[in-house]
Amino acid sequence: MSRSIWKNPFIDNHIIKQISKKRIKTWSRRSVILPSFINKTFDVHNGKRFIPITITYDMVGLKFGEFAPTRSTYIYKKSKK
Repeated sequence: MSRSIWKNPFIDNHIIKQISKKRIKTWSRRSVILPSFINKTFDVHNGKRFIPITITYDMVGLKFGEFAPTRSTYIYKKSKK
């Protein structure tokens, strides 16, 4: 379910305060990407490490968590007979 149109998009306050930095380290995967973030680099935490993400025009309106996957695929080894 999406956020109501009459409300503004959700952004954590610490992201807005740090917008003048070159790289912004954030744990907030739920914040929405704004047009003012274009060409900025964010380090988004995926639960284990920080994933560097450079914001492009196509990412505006989406959330940071969509670009930092939390799960990796595991490949099972074949057993020798």
